[in-house]
Amino acid sequence: MIVMKFGGTSVGSVERISNVARIISDYRQRGQEIVVVASAMAGVTSDVIRAARLAAQGDSARARQVVSSLRRQHCEVAAIVFGDGAERSDYEAYAEGRFQDLERYCQSYAVLGEITVRSLDQVVGVGESLSVRLLAGSLRQEGTSARAEDATDFVVTDDDFGSAKPLMPLTREKTRARLLPLIEEGVVPVVTGYIGATEDGVPTTLGRGGGDYSAAILGACLDAREVWIWTDVDGILTADPNIVPHARTLEALSYAEAAELAYFGADVLHPKTIRPVEECGIPLRIRNSFNPAHPGTLVADKPGMDRRTVPAIISTKGLCLIAVEGNGDTWTPQLAARALMRLAESGVAVLMFTQSFTERTLSLVVGQRDMESCLRTLKNEF
Repeated sequence: MIVMKFGGTSVGSVERISNVARIISDYRQRGQEIVVVASAMAGVTSDVIRAARLAAQGDSARARQVVSSLRRQHCEVAAIVFGDGAERSDYEAYAEGRFQDLERYCQSYAVLGEITVRSLDQVVGVGESLSVRLLAGSLRQEGTSARAEDATDFVVTDDDFGSAKPLMPLTREKTRARLLPLIEEGVVPVVTGYIGATEDGVPTTLGRGGGDYSAAILGACLDAREVWIWTDVDGILTADPNIVPHARTLEALSYAEAAELAYFGADVLHPKTIRPVEECGIPLRIRNSFNPAHPGTLVADKPGMDRRTVPAIISTKGLCLIAVEGNGDTWTPQLAARALMRLAESGVAVLMFTQSFTERTLSLVVGQRDMESCLRTLKNEF
């Protein structure tokens, strides 16, 4: 069995969803058992978060515009995937219910003037729940039996909202009970990445870009032969090809090497992905959905003594440096902890921080998309 995860760029349009369906169907026709994990269409999760933040800032009109654009986008794709008929009607009814939920939450954010991570987790996975249904429908159009599955039904996590951790024994039990019967019947499960739920059924998320992590969790639970992460590049490269034109694909990496590159910013792989597969000794492969003939990068315990080891340069764009300055002798480590705690509660990912006691400053590195939310949270707190 292979667990295949497809990212947002791979399912970002009708044409790309059809391409993914052909890749899956091709392997299925070769007799390969497959479980699919899919992300939201490219940009959808960011737009959901943007709508929530606009509402919290009091700009409900623009928040509604963002939701309307998302509704229109998914209905247009569904019209092509499903054509006319009952499947399209069912999908549109389901999508409308999810978007109405999102609008209601945006109304509550507007009233409260803030967003909690727990409340955001209730709706931020809407993109995944809609994309898996589109991909499953496209697979059926290819003649491959497929069914969309919501990970909230079997990926059980703790209640660390925004960055939840799986409770593996319970997740393994529920995942096998839910997915193995489908696989035995020849059905391809298409599972939502990024999301799970607590033991009480409260939705959670595994952290931004957590679809890779979802695939590794399912691979470990199902004792998969390999886990494949399909993206838009030929694997992990020695550098960003937009900066270093002659960057090349790394053929093989150890788990430790891949984890180090991921934690230092290799966007092709989520940092938490390695641990579940490493603990079970399951090989991980990063492949290109736009160039499926390429073997990609293999990540394994012992990738081979004869491989050529080369250095890799990791770079990250779109970052902001924000400084919090203390007032005289009132600066304490507790103030820094307070700032970091509030940012975590508001869903702002702090990629790096340093603090200087001599200058009484806390320096934070955040993504450009989180800058406004970060500044607003800090100003409200202090």
